[in-house]
Amino acid sequence: MSAKTKIVVLHMKEVIYTGIFAALGILLIVLLAMIFLPGKEDRADQNTAPASTTSLYIPGIYTTELILGGQNVDIEVIVENDSITSIRLVNLSEAVTTIYPLLQPTFDAVCSQVYEKQSLENISYSAESKYTSLVLLQAIGKSLEKARPTATPSATPASPAATLQPSPSPATTTSP
Repeated sequence: MSAKTKIVVLHMKEVIYTGIFAALGILLIVLLAMIFLPGKEDRADQNTAPASTTSLYIPGIYTTELILGGQNVDIEVIVENDSITSIRLVNLSEAVTTIYPLLQPTFDAVCSQVYEKQSLENISYSAESKYTSLVLLQAIGKSLEKARPTATPSATPASPAATLQPSPSPATTTSP
């Protein structure tokens, strides 16, 4: 048995290509491992999941129906986890704004305070719009109750009992 010496000739181009493919293979294995193996971020998300259940509101759009002068007006409240982001009057007809001229200005004033305080507590209103403010605050409060995590759809039915029937306020009548 004779030992023959073998000479291997490597071209520089082949060495470079082999190095590049080896590096790409290692990179692919590392990326696949990062994608499919649970990492620190997944464990952090699992640890913070119970904290999200303690948020003030369930994100969404909640409405409460008001019946004003025989017309239906919806108050739409949009909430995020811990904040009230938007409050709107929906289906507000011209007849309602004519009958209740203080409705829109009072609504705007109440909404600006609710946005600022993120609560219905300590909302101030003028004496001339007292009843209008109270009706609006009750409707906004009902929408926010629907948004609370403890509220269930069966606990807050959209029945006529859930609607508010305001009486005309003395502030909207004129005296001779």
